[in-house]
Amino acid sequence: MPRKKTEPEVLQEEVLQSENPNPEMPIEELPAEQPVLAPQVEEAFAEEPATEAPVLPYGEEKEEAAEETPAEAAEPEKKSFYDLDFRALDQDLSPEQRQEWNAIYASFRSRSVMRGTIIGVDPHSMTVRSAQTGQVETKRMYCAVIVPFRARILIPETEMWAENDERPAFVLRNMPGAQIDFVITHVDREAGFAIGSRRLALHSRRYFFSTQPLHQPGSRVPCHVLAVGPRRCLVECYGYDLNLSQRDMSYAAIPDLREQYHPGDELTCVVKQFDRKAGRLEISVKETIPNPFDEASLRHPVGCRRRAIIAGKYAGGVFCNLSDGAVVMCWYSFRYEDSDFKTGDTVMVVIQRYDEGKKQIFGKIVGR
Repeated sequence: MPRKKTEPEVLQEEVLQSENPNPEMPIEELPAEQPVLAPQVEEAFAEEPATEAPVLPYGEEKEEAAEETPAEAAEPEKKSFYDLDFRALDQDLSPEQRQEWNAIYASFRSRSVMRGTIIGVDPHSMTVRSAQTGQVETKRMYCAVIVPFRARILIPETEMWAENDERPAFVLRNMPGAQIDFVITHVDREAGFAIGSRRLALHSRRYFFSTQPLHQPGSRVPCHVLAVGPRRCLVECYGYDLNLSQRDMSYAAIPDLREQYHPGDELTCVVKQFDRKAGRLEISVKETIPNPFDEASLRHPVGCRRRAIIAGKYAGGVFCNLSDGAVVMCWYSFRYEDSDFKTGDTVMVVIQRYDEGKKQIFGKIVGR
């Protein structure tokens, strides 16, 4: 008879009323020193199912006292995953539901990676047992919700990020619509839900990336948008979560990245640098297309007038986009002041000079 696999011990999960004061807070407004929930990662979940205790929904297992004295248990003990009668449980499922649960079973048994779209982020109370002390404690955390077809899969925030790369809860709350990889760490077939870990999937993706020629500088690889703020975009590229600024995304000035990029978008990027030992990856989205500054002096010689669109203002200067994507850093003619123009206005600019070292064009707004 095959030996039973040690099952992660999850205690309870209870959906609470959301108390998020501002779910739309942009990514870049994150305070630099805001604490993360790193201790929960070590206690609530584990890399190896045989030694760690992933989180399970609240109210799904007996209490500690019931383990020592089964006769006093208020509820019957739940069966182990390997003791379930799957034929009886799945006999009334549709073909789509049976395929969905088979994928979940396979991920749990073999730690294979699944992929799904986050449809929401809910607060949950998780009762977990510490792998070090054995103590049971309740922690409140946000969980990403994925529903492939009918089954519900929860990804707790403590299992959302790679080790030493944890992020605040409001980043997760801006991720509905994003597609993520995850590994199933617990299945409650009778209750119709499962618990997953994105952290384990990121580890697998990083290992694959490091063994392939994809990490060579200049290689073009896909990346996936996780969350977007006005000036920054969080993307995932082969297991690495990267913050990209507006300058990494486009040569043209973009007033608000949220108008052009959304969670779930798949982009092509160029690998600029990869350090396997340090676990550092640098990519650029804009370098997948030619730089519009190249030969701009031939298309827009000094002294010429060109129509442009104001893309933004910064430190008294105005960023204006030309029709070919080149950006002109402008200031106003003496006839105008800042209040005369706003973002999105079409203006007439005069090209005044080029900075070849910084690859910048400078000009002056002379009219509408």
